[in-house]
Amino acid sequence: MTMANTSPVYARIDTSLKDSAEMILTKLGITPSGAIQMLYSQIVLHNGIPFDVRIPSPKPVAAGALSRTELDAELMKGVESLKAGKGYSADEVDAMLQKDFGI
Repeated sequence: MTMANTSPVYARIDTSLKDSAEMILTKLGITPSGAIQMLYSQIVLHNGIPFDVRIPSPKPVAAGALSRTELDAELMKGVESLKAGKGYSADEVDAMLQKDFGI
């Protein structure tokens, strides 16, 4: 497929990032130019960036994944919160987890 009317796009990116991305593109059978063409097509189609551009919320960590010291610190946060009169019902906690983390 030949592109009759094309323009070059120049960008400077981290070498390691470029190499990692191009290894994946090669496995997919896509050239870097093809990937950029797809990105630009999606930008036009979506009238903006075709994915969320934001800092992701950290996922909650299971209590079993915490060290004893980390678990104690988290439990103390809860105790201090209760002492300050800040408590939540199970339904409120479920709603917050659903809103913030989709769980």
